[in-house]
Amino acid sequence: MSFFAGDGRAEMRRRYLEAWRKFSAREPLEPLEGQLAAVISEHPEYIGWLESGDAALLAEFTPEGDRENPFLHMGLHLAIREQVATDRPAGIAAIHRDLAARAGGAHEAEHRMLEPLAEALWEGQRVGHAPSEIAYLERLRRL
Repeated sequence: MSFFAGDGRAEMRRRYLEAWRKFSAREPLEPLEGQLAAVISEHPEYIGWLESGDAALLAEFTPEGDRENPFLHMGLHLAIREQVATDRPAGIAAIHRDLAARAGGAHEAEHRMLEPLAEALWEGQRVGHAPSEIAYLERLRRL
């Protein structure tokens, strides 16, 4: 996600925790904090954990751990929202709109789009270049 470029894992996680703290305290939010607070509020299952402070900052999530990484999950939501807002890759906004109409809303559409995005990112990383927008869009169209 471009707005976290260069941030270490701990700093990125602190941004989530601080955004939620400020939102909960009804303090003014910067634009990015507003986006983070919005995605957190749509995931009440993560709120207590995020409010645990250091436990959330230090948690490890491995494939063997059989535990979803909340930061990755919410980060993928934010990435999809940015893609839809900018229609990049071209056509994703229409795919999202159509899927939202069938799936029961924008948030549910995003949930369905998370796995294809994660797969595209993983494949790009595996081969050492940017993910294929064509393959990504094709996966999304099959949803």
